Amino acid sequence: MVRLRLDLGYDGTDFSGWARQPGRRTVQGEIEQALGRILRLAEPPALTVAGRTDAGVHARGQVAHVDLPVAALAELDRNRRTTRPAQPRAGVGGAAGDRPGGGLDGAPEGVPAEGLPPDVDERLATLVRRLGGVLEPDVRVHRVCVAPDGFDARFSALFRRYAYRVSDAPGGGDPLRRREVVWHNRPLEPDAMNAAAARLLGEHDFAAFCKKRDGATTIRELQRLRWVRDDGGPLVATVVADAFCHSMVRALVGALLAVGDGRRPVEWPAQVLGRAVRDSGVHVAPAHGLCLEEVGYPPEAELAARAAATRRVRTASAGGDAPFEDE
Repeated sequence: MVRLRLDLGYDGTDFSGWARQPGRRTVQGEIEQALGRILRLAEPPALTVAGRTDAGVHARGQVAHVDLPVAALAELDRNRRTTRPAQPRAGVGGAAGDRPGGGLDGAPEGVPAEGLPPDVDERLATLVRRLGGVLEPDVRVHRVCVAPDGFDARFSALFRRYAYRVSDAPGGGDPLRRREVVWHNRPLEPDAMNAAAARLLGEHDFAAFCKKRDGATTIRELQRLRWVRDDGGPLVATVVADAFCHSMVRALVGALLAVGDGRRPVEWPAQVLGRAVRDSGVHVAPAHGLCLEEVGYPPEAELAARAAATRRVRTASAGGDAPFEDE
């Protein structure tokens, strides 16, 4: 078997979220079906993702992994010979020289990973191109590479970075950005929003801002939450944490919008946090303003240890295979 890392993005407007659901169009379902079709697999392979997103939420920097039989890459060789030869390049197909260590799977330069064909990077570049021809335009796999030893898209991650975009323009937001920018019909004061956000940073129980799920922990480390105005236009919140529980980012945004337009005092979101129960005054912000921008990972030598540590924390606090992060 070989583990592949996929870097991808999608417009979440017409998807029922990331996770596969019977009878619904989802990002996971579309990509798994495309992989199964291209590689001629008996059953679609199962993807593991860094951050499961809700319906309507977008992603620019999503990461997933998939485990495949090495023999499945032979199908890419046959496909490649029917088209122009693919040239490996940075960021597409994961050329060996683009990864630390120079060789495949992090091996030293000139030493191929065991069992993989020597032209695996070229074959994966072919896979990226084939996925571009099979998938609809609202989802794109930008890069596929052999994952380093110990890599787990979900559990190896150090942080997830989201952006939330909102316009408070008096006459409404830019119609060309209506699928990614929420319009708020009151003027917003970013200084007040940032003052309130600063009181939420650190490790806390964010139960007041999460949809409760049986067995799932709501303890998170919120590393960054800051608003800036984008060149005099929309306000953009950058939100970074080790992981997020269900609806956490949009609930935090909803609370801060109430501060920004003067309906609530600066102290209110922190007071809600301290009570650790859902507050009817916290309105979850609309999904389409949210985008997963980046997933961060440690150096290759630390990937396996990070994954093991994350699993231990999840198991100890959640008591089983409950969702650890979800937005």
